[in-house]
Amino acid sequence: MAQFINKREDVVTEAIDGVLALSGGALTRLDGYPHIRVVLRSDWDKSRVAIVSGGGSGHEPAHVGFVGKGMLTAAVCGDVFASPSVDAVLAGILAVTGPAGCLLIVKNYTGDRLNFGLAAERARAFGLNVSMVIVGDDIALPELPQARGVAGTLFVHKIAGALAERGADLEAVTTAARHVIAGTRSIGMSLDTCRVPGSPKEDRIPEGKAELGLGIHGEAGVEQIDFAGAKASVATMVERLAAVMGEGQHVALINNLGGTSVLEMSVLAHDLLGSSVGARISHTVGPAPLMTSLDMQGFSISVFAANAAELALLKTPVPIAAWPGVSEVRPIVVAALPDGLTPIMPMPSNHAATRAFLINCCNVLIAAEQDLNALDAKSGDGDTGSTLAGAARALINAIDRLPLSDHTQLLRAIGLELSQTMGGSSGVLLAIFFAAAGDGASSGLPIREALRAGLARMQEIGGAHVGDRTMVDALAPALEALGKGMADAAQAARQGADFTATLTRAKAGRAAYINARQLEGHVDPGAEAVARLFEHLAA
Repeated sequence: MAQFINKREDVVTEAIDGVLALSGGALTRLDGYPHIRVVLRSDWDKSRVAIVSGGGSGHEPAHVGFVGKGMLTAAVCGDVFASPSVDAVLAGILAVTGPAGCLLIVKNYTGDRLNFGLAAERARAFGLNVSMVIVGDDIALPELPQARGVAGTLFVHKIAGALAERGADLEAVTTAARHVIAGTRSIGMSLDTCRVPGSPKEDRIPEGKAELGLGIHGEAGVEQIDFAGAKASVATMVERLAAVMGEGQHVALINNLGGTSVLEMSVLAHDLLGSSVGARISHTVGPAPLMTSLDMQGFSISVFAANAAELALLKTPVPIAAWPGVSEVRPIVVAALPDGLTPIMPMPSNHAATRAFLINCCNVLIAAEQDLNALDAKSGDGDTGSTLAGAARALINAIDRLPLSDHTQLLRAIGLELSQTMGGSSGVLLAIFFAAAGDGASSGLPIREALRAGLARMQEIGGAHVGDRTMVDALAPALEALGKGMADAAQAARQGADFTATLTRAKAGRAAYINARQLEGHVDPGAEAVARLFEHLAA
């Protein structure tokens, strides 16, 4: 798969210069491209302890994204997933270190330890006061002699940076950093590996599996497990975190490894706070991309038992866009619906045949979910099946409170239920359809004519007609033929649905925004749902 890069060898330098150009002058880089890539604060005057970190690129916004007042003084960048050279690290140290000294924050990887360590020795030979701490917060592989350094490193950056900004000396900053390291634990999980620029992607994780504890460079984790959704994934990670968490309240850093959507990250945050350790999490950082692994579709959780002073340092505001700040976990506040929106439900009643009929129809839509999603992916956003199946499940759950013995009220009740539980334009249109059909039935129309009245109202408001490539193409002929029997209605619905595959231009619905060539040969998913429903009823 293509990537938005130019030349592999230029990707890091071009990315750094892109950040610098948009920093508003807050960031500067040293000369020395391409071998020395050091970004530092433009306002730095060497009057306080310098905080220097870095490592391989590909973890953006770490590390350049955290250079600024109150966090890093300088970041030293290597190639993608490769440690920077000794000379690059030394250049960074020399550029920012004054009489107050410098703290190097290094993730626990051999290349980083060696290059930063040797650079520190050479800097000391210049007479500079340099200390170094090693972050090893990953708990995924307990048999490793030295744990890897991952996203928990951000706790160290923030607390050490805040202390240094306040004027603390090197010994105090180093001691605080070591305390944070000792109290931080992290673990990650991913559904896929990452794509290193210019290299073929490794397809190590099979479909339906998730890898627990993989590293931020795509290294293999502790095991591959069956993927059973967000909640189960968080529970698996929390089980391991709980075994090594200390007592008391913790701050959780919820890190997007690069390719997980914002929507998914919010779900994962919800599941973490609802997990077995949720009551022990008082504050969070994120969810946000903080220390990524290029485009890896995964996330990590880091926990730190911060004391009051450390929490205050974490909360200290910084003018750094990549740092999301610290959020206090509070109970969800739910406000009452405005007057007029609380539904007035009819008296429930039972009718065995109607109950069975409704559940049968709902099960048809549930069974068709994946097929309809696949069709909708050709002409929309791939969710028609899920939308209809979700509404069907909600209707089944509501079956006991529906007026099943009064078909007039039942049609209205279905419309009301769909207006509350079914999203998108389909939900609105079907709610209108059933509500208008209920009105028609209450005025004395037989069911077929009442349904046709519902269709007319839906078309009037929605604007769709036969030939516009919507569910109307199947529903209108089916209701027209229903007077001859269910078999004729099913045949008419199928003919109408298949007809949509010949239409290369949609005039209504989301497909109206799609290039005609993408639609050709594909049945409209709404029309297909109507056809399947009538075919099942006629069988």
